[in-house]
Amino acid sequence: MPWNNQNGGGGGPWGGGGQGGGGPWGQGPRGPVGGGGGPQGSPPDLEDIIRRGQDRLKQAIPGGGKSSPAFIGLIVLAVAAFWLFQSIYTVQPDELAIELRFGKPKDEVSQPGLHFHWWPVETVEKANVAEKLVDIGELRGGSSSGLMLSGDQNIVDIKFSVAYQTIDPAAYLFRVQTPDEMVRQVSESAMREVVGRRPAQDIFRDDREGIAAEVREIVQTTLEEYGTGLGVNAISIEDAAPPQEVADAFEEVQRAEQDEDRFVEESNQYSNQQLGAARGEAAQIREEAAGYRARVVQEATGEAQRFILVYDEYAKAPDVTRTRLFLETMENVLGGSNKVIVETGANGQGVVPYLPLPELDARRSQPVSQGGSN
Repeated sequence: MPWNNQNGGGGGPWGGGGQGGGGPWGQGPRGPVGGGGGPQGSPPDLEDIIRRGQDRLKQAIPGGGKSSPAFIGLIVLAVAAFWLFQSIYTVQPDELAIELRFGKPKDEVSQPGLHFHWWPVETVEKANVAEKLVDIGELRGGSSSGLMLSGDQNIVDIKFSVAYQTIDPAAYLFRVQTPDEMVRQVSESAMREVVGRRPAQDIFRDDREGIAAEVREIVQTTLEEYGTGLGVNAISIEDAAPPQEVADAFEEVQRAEQDEDRFVEESNQYSNQQLGAARGEAAQIREEAAGYRARVVQEATGEAQRFILVYDEYAKAPDVTRTRLFLETMENVLGGSNKVIVETGANGQGVVPYLPLPELDARRSQPVSQGGSN
C-alpha cells in the first residue's frame, strides 16, 4: 500500500515516526506546536494558543491578575471615557437637536454648539434646519408627475421647485414619519388643484406668479394642519409646456393667437389714428363755426347800432334825413348802372353826350389777348 513506511517506522508517507504511528502527520496532536517527526511539524493547538495568550496578558498587567486594583481602575477609566464620549454631542450650525429622556422628547431645543446629556438615559435626535429644495415634474422626461389637466381641458407639463426648511424640529422629528416626502406629495397635489381651476394660458405665460403664490398658501396650510414643522419659503414654476405629442399643434395655436393679437393691435392703432383725425377736424369745424358766429353777431350788432344812430338822427330832422337817405340810395343804385342823361325843358338839348369813363377803365384793366391775327 502507498501509506506503508518503507523504513519500518510506520510514520506514513512523511516519514514521521513515533510509537504506534500518528497518522499521516507522524505524531498526534498531543505534542507541542512545532514538534513531531514530520518535516513540517504538527498542526497548531487552539487551546494551547488561548492559554499562552492569557499567560502573556497576566504578565503585562501590573499585579499579575484580574484582582489587581490597577486593572480595575483601568477598566473603570475606560468605561468612564466611553460614557463621557457618548454623553457629549455636537450640534452643527445648520442643525437643531431635541433630547429624549426614556424616549420622551424634552421641551428644550439644543442650539448649535457642544452639549451634554445623561447617556444612556437620554438620547439625542437632530434635525437639519437648512433650506431644502425639491424638484417636481419632468418636462418630456417620461415622468407623469408634471402632467396636469388645466381648467380649459388642456394637458400641460409643468416643472416647478419647492424651497422649504424646518421651523419646528420637535414636530419635524416626531409627528410625521416622512415629512420630506410629504412636502413633495402635498406640493404636487396643490399644483394640480390650482392648475385645474385655471386656463392653460395662465400657466404658460399670463399668471405664473399668481399660481405660485396660491400653491404656496395651500401647501403651507396643509403642512401646518399635519403638524410637520416645515415652512415653505417659495415655489418657483421653472417651465410649463404642452406634452410632446401635441407640441407642434400647440405652437400653431400660439402663433395664431399672436397673429390675432397683432391684428387687434393694428386695428386699434388705425382706429386711434382715425379717431384723432376726426376729433381734430371736428375741433377745427367748431372753431370755424364759433368764429363765423362771432363775426355774424358782431356785424349784426354793428348794423343794429348803425340803424339806431340813423334813426336817432332821423327823429331829430326827418326831412333832411329822408333827403340824405334818398341821395345815398340813388348814388348806390345809379353808381353801378349805365346812365343816359336827357336834358329836358325849353332849353333842353335832348340827349347829352356822355363819356363812359368807368367802362374805359374796365377795358384798360383787362389783359391783352395773345391769340390775335397779324
